Amino acid sequence: MEMEQFYYDNKIVKKFIYATILFGVVGMLVGLTLAVMYLFPNITDGISWLSYGRLRPLHTNAVIFAFVGNAFFAGMYYSLQRLLKARMFSDFLSNLHFWGWQLIIVAAAITLPLGYTSSKEYAELEWPIDIAIALIWVVMGINMIGTMLRRRERHLYVAIWFYLATFVTVAVLHIFNNIEIPVSALKSYSVYAGVQDALVQWWYGHNAVAFFLTTPFLGLMYYFVPKIANRPVYSYRLSIIHFWSLIFIYIWAGPHHLLYSALPNWAQNLGVAFSVMLIAPSWGGMINGLLTLRGAWDKVREEPVLKFFVVAITGYGMATFEGPMLSLKNVNAIAHYTDWIVAHVHVGALAWNGFMSFGIIYWLIPRMTKSELFSKKLANFHFWIGTLGIIVYTIPLYVAGFQQASMWKQFNPDGTLTYGNFLETVTAIMPMYWMRAIGGSLYLIGMLTLVYNIIMTVKAGNTIEDELAQAPALQTIKSSRLSGEKFHSWLERKPIQLTILATIAILIGGIIQIVPTIMVKSNIPTISSVKPYTPLELEGRDLYIREGCVGCHSQSVRPFRSEVERYGVQSKAGEFVYDHPFLWGSKRTGPDLLRVGGKYNDNWHFNHMWNPQSTSAGSIMPGYKWLFDNKPMDISLTQKKMQAMISLGVPYTPEEVANAQRTLREQAVKIEKNLESDPDFVKSYEDSRKKAEAKGEKFIPMNEREIVALIAYIQRLGTDIKVKETSK
Repeated sequence: MEMEQFYYDNKIVKKFIYATILFGVVGMLVGLTLAVMYLFPNITDGISWLSYGRLRPLHTNAVIFAFVGNAFFAGMYYSLQRLLKARMFSDFLSNLHFWGWQLIIVAAAITLPLGYTSSKEYAELEWPIDIAIALIWVVMGINMIGTMLRRRERHLYVAIWFYLATFVTVAVLHIFNNIEIPVSALKSYSVYAGVQDALVQWWYGHNAVAFFLTTPFLGLMYYFVPKIANRPVYSYRLSIIHFWSLIFIYIWAGPHHLLYSALPNWAQNLGVAFSVMLIAPSWGGMINGLLTLRGAWDKVREEPVLKFFVVAITGYGMATFEGPMLSLKNVNAIAHYTDWIVAHVHVGALAWNGFMSFGIIYWLIPRMTKSELFSKKLANFHFWIGTLGIIVYTIPLYVAGFQQASMWKQFNPDGTLTYGNFLETVTAIMPMYWMRAIGGSLYLIGMLTLVYNIIMTVKAGNTIEDELAQAPALQTIKSSRLSGEKFHSWLERKPIQLTILATIAILIGGIIQIVPTIMVKSNIPTISSVKPYTPLELEGRDLYIREGCVGCHSQSVRPFRSEVERYGVQSKAGEFVYDHPFLWGSKRTGPDLLRVGGKYNDNWHFNHMWNPQSTSAGSIMPGYKWLFDNKPMDISLTQKKMQAMISLGVPYTPEEVANAQRTLREQAVKIEKNLESDPDFVKSYEDSRKKAEAKGEKFIPMNEREIVALIAYIQRLGTDIKVKETSK
């Protein structure tokens, strides 16, 4: 049979590896900075773009999409070419994918610290960047499927099934979750509101973890573990069951992030049922990965790459056992909103994604440079200090999570909350936050060790060039099943049919859960007393979103005695019908704010935002001094924002839109007059006026500054429905 010669594109793999390393360091440095901010909340006092609320989404996006994303692309481009015995379909598309993705990351690194965010977890980027992500993702898919169609290998190996499922599912999730109404070049509103927005977001959010952090790395596991161990995959049949059951079941599990919320019970229960089922395919994959190493344990002891893989797969198994367990309502009642969830997420990110990425990098670079790894000792050091870092990071946060949940729920014999002041629970877990920062530091030291080891390996090796290969041309593939051929064997040589079936499998769950919630109005009953936000409150809500307040404060009261006593009556679906986007949050570093309106006076909020420790001793919330700056709040888009809301079903009248700025000023002036009841405010206000005049600056009245809008929004929260007096 005549052999064809061709070249594997190693240069594109090299580019993605280098990007992985660069953004890994950046993402982890930002993460460590955030950990330190828990200990020293005012370390960046007065610098808006370095505030916790703005850096948190930068950290998650940098780690997920920049570090893990580039690692997946590097491993996928390397393995796909060799599994298909073909160069990538288009060098142009490969490079467009690389540079397009890096530009998206840079755009995220600029816009998020500047406060341009949609506030949706793992989907914070604004609409122009969302469009760019969709386009570049399609570029990758065309390149991937195009390579499959010109392959020289008849069957598609299991790793490729996972790559295909990743491509189609992430595309569907990203597009549907990010349907938005643009207001300006970098401002938009989700087309979904309240409960509907929450369901769509966590359908996306949970499955972003599933199909961006899990399925692609399972594909990498199925290629690199057998390749490096020089062992066949433990079970081909198990890999088939693992793939189809995982992609079908995973898509249903999103609602387990919304247990005890205002989401309809039927949707919550569906999420629980399928989340529990997830343990079977997840552990099937873990077993397939670990048992592939049977008979190769001597090699594991000698080869640091395999050590990384063993801990990575074990971490995957731990996280995918814990996930279904956390979806059980009785466990979720304890864990949700606590640091237990932070620990759970980081077991997956640091062990599964991080260690898989490190192992792949340590194996690929020496092969592509035709050299040996500079230092196996340093790689082993990285493995052990990284493992220690994971342990020191996560275990204290599990303890913190249990302690938070316990303290939140405790009552005195007379029926009052034992820890009525939320800050008591914060103070109690501060030692755990110190341990988290230490664990993160150890993990970062390991990452920096990798950087040095790889730089020295590249210096000592040859320039990375495309790799010559040869393989027989693939004859025309018959579309019909061969005699005695099983269905899945036939499907494995049909990339289009495989892609279509995978798409159908992932769409079923989403359609059954989301369509009734969006289309059937009776699922979201309205409350007549709930009214749209005033123009000033709408601007204040956008400031709340800009500053990332949702990262630390929830707006969802669960039906527990402790929460009702602490915060007020439980959340109702009809309360959120005008919320574009929803702001229920997923972590309580501070108390829930759904019923905070009217609990404190305007002066308290004014002082709290300037210096939280002045009103709440021991608070780890930073100050937001830029909200007080002597500059006018931008209200040029207020009417456009209201018109966008009208298009989304919010019942503003034409008169309300036309009079928006006048109405806004009137409400702002009332808040300013309330502030003047505090002599300290009056004195500092006059002092700032004199300073501005002395500098020749125009003095901006307090009623025109951003802080007043934020106070207006916070004071509105929970006031549309009658709420009983709550403890402080």
